[in-house]
Formats: sequence, structure tokens, C-alpha cells
Amino acid sequence: MKKQQDELTGFAENIDDLANRLKNALNKLEERKAESPDAPGNQLGNSQQEKQPTPYREKIGKLSGEVVDSNPYSRLMALQRMGIVQDYEKIREKTVAVVGVGGVGSVVAEMLTRCGIGKLILFDYDKVEIANMNRLFYQPNQAGLSKVEAARDTLIHVNPDVEIEVHNFNITTVDNFDTFVQRIRQGSLTNSRVDLVLSCVDNFEARMAVNMACNEENQIWMESGVSENAVSGHIQYIEPGKTACFACVPPLVVASNIDERTLKRDGVCAASLPTTMAVVAGFLVMNTLKYLLNFGEVSHYVGYNALADFFPRESIKPNPFCDDNHCLIRQKEYEARKASETIDLEIQEPEEEPVVHEENEWGIELVDESEPVLSSESPNNSGVAEGLKFAYEPAKKDNVSGDLSPAQAATHDLMQSIKDKLVQEAQKK
Repeated sequence: MKKQQDELTGFAENIDDLANRLKNALNKLEERKAESPDAPGNQLGNSQQEKQPTPYREKIGKLSGEVVDSNPYSRLMALQRMGIVQDYEKIREKTVAVVGVGGVGSVVAEMLTRCGIGKLILFDYDKVEIANMNRLFYQPNQAGLSKVEAARDTLIHVNPDVEIEVHNFNITTVDNFDTFVQRIRQGSLTNSRVDLVLSCVDNFEARMAVNMACNEENQIWMESGVSENAVSGHIQYIEPGKTACFACVPPLVVASNIDERTLKRDGVCAASLPTTMAVVAGFLVMNTLKYLLNFGEVSHYVGYNALADFFPRESIKPNPFCDDNHCLIRQKEYEARKASETIDLEIQEPEEEPVVHEENEWGIELVDESEPVLSSESPNNSGVAEGLKFAYEPAKKDNVSGDLSPAQAATHDLMQSIKDKLVQEAQKK
């Protein structure tokens, strides 16, 4: 009996030992999976992790205008050498939030990344689909990934100097809206307010959410959109209190409080062209660069009609009866600022800065494009088109008889012939 008990005790100890060894083996296997996200059976965790891809180069500390093949900023710094931008390197201090990284927003994010923006904050809740491949930026192998993480993984390889923060959620929900407002307040590189918000969404509900947040925070932003037929679009600069907000002149769907989701029909989708979206994205980024780097003229509204190549530009004033209460508050603040500004009647002529250009072997120089180039030696009064002149000057004719009547001209010719005969006779003598 005792022998059987000893055997059972030994058998139980062996089972416990095997169980502990199996448990240790499973723990080691889990650790290996955690260290290798690409291992079989761990694909789902890979798409959700915050793992940053390894960039192809080290970060660059200071921008250089040196013209070498290995310098990614040489063409950008040329804007500074040519006098277009005073200090291009300031772009590395700027933070831009992009809401919606679809057909327009993803191209906007890529352009800003290539321009060397300091920080991008991307907001979107959608996933990459094969149906998105008619647009630019995303690749078929990214299908199924969230758009913000797919965009981040691509942009880090384009320019590792740019800091990219992503948020995979819908800003129109209450909790996510609060997070969105908080990132506007503290999302910059210095944990302060962002420099600009860009709306690249495809629905009015999200536009109204961005509008509400920016009116509350007195945040300058730019709105963009492409029509459902894919042949027109627009961008709009919105400064709370100074220009019309999105609620000041709302679309019919918004003004009528219609749920736009009820307008969608099964099997019917909006058209989209990569060309139209690229044009709108280009306008939006150019306006963004002009605003951030303080050059050129920031457009308040630019439209685009591809069918007629029509580009209307407007400036829309705020609506004093806007439905957004914060917009009305910003309007009063703006009017108070204008009233307190002193008017300086002394007009000073701006000093013309010399045009800066690099010497080159082809003799190409920059000229002022605001005035036509004419020859300083002879004014253009010959009747030919501007910029052209005759190879030689025609001989001037005696136009004395051209201003006389027929009788006076005949008398003039007769007196001239008599004068010539008298001269000939005098020479003979």
C-alpha cells in the first residue's frame, strides 16, 4: 500500500514538473512573438502597435542650401536665395493639424512633409481600401490598415525630420471632440497651440465639428472640398471674426438640418479624380506655405472648375446673424481690435530689395515680372508689338509738302524747280 502511494506521489510530481516546463515554454514563445511582430499569428497586433518604421537616413539638424545630390533641402532653400521667402528654415518650427487623410488630405500631408514641416497631427478613423486606389498616395499593400497609421509609415520614410502624431478616431463624437480641441491647444512642438488646422474631410458633419472647435479656440484654419462629380473644388481661409466661418454661409444640407447619411443610396458613390484632388491639395498647401512663411498673398477663397478651367477668387465677410455663438463673439472681438487700432497717415515708400540671383554660365537673370521689358535706348513708338523693334531705322522723309493743300503743294514744287535752275546757271558762270 505504501509503495503504491509513493508511486502516485512521484507520478504527481512528474506531472507538476511537466506542467511547469510547458508553461515556461509557452511564456518564452509569447516573448518571441512580442519581439517579432511579423511572425506568423501576430499580424493583427502588428497593425495596431505604435512601432515606428526605420527611416532610410538620419535626421538633419540644420537646413542647408548646399547644392549636392544628398541634400533634400537644396531646392527648398533656393526660395530663400532667390528672395521669395525670407527665412525658409522657420517651417521646421510650425505644426499643422490635418483632419481627414483621404484623397485630398493624404496628398496635403505628403506635400507638407516634403516641404519639411516641423510637425503633422493627422486625424481620421477610416481604413485604406482597394476602392481608394484611384487616388494618389496610398498603395494596394496598405489595404486594411488605418489611414493615419499607413500615412505615418509612408511619410516617415519620405522625410524622417518631420514629427508625425496620429489619432485614429472620429472627431464628431463627444469624447473625441474634446481630445481634438485639446490637441489644437497643446499639440505644437512647444506643447502650445498649433499654427494651423486644415480640414480635408468629405462630409458636412465633420466640417461643422472643425468649425466649432476653431471658433471656440479662436484658431485660424483652412477648409477644402471636392464636388461629388469630381470636376470642381475649392479652398477657403477662415479667421474667426474676420472672415466667414463655415456656419456663416452654410450649404443647404447644413442649413436645413438634414442628416446627410440619409441622402446616400446603396450602390451609388461620389466620383473622384486624382487630378482634381491633386489640384485642390496643391492650392491648399500653397496657401498654407504663404500663411506660415509670410510671403505672397494668402487667398481667402479659391474655386476650381475643371470643365472651363475657371478659378474664382472671393473674400467672404462674416455673417452677423451666424448660428454659431462663438463666431459672433469672435466678430465682436475683431471689431473691437479694429476700433482700437491707430491710423498712421504717414505713407512711407517701401524700399525695393534688390533681386537676388545666382551667377550661372547661361547668363540667366531674374527680372521684375510686374512691368514689361522695353529698350531704354529707343522708345517703342514704331507701331510694332511690345518687346520688338526694327533691325534698322528707316530714313526720314521730307514731309513739308505732306501738310499742304494741292494748290500750295504745286506752288511749292514750282518754286523749288526754279530755285534748282537758278543754282545750275550760277554754277555754269
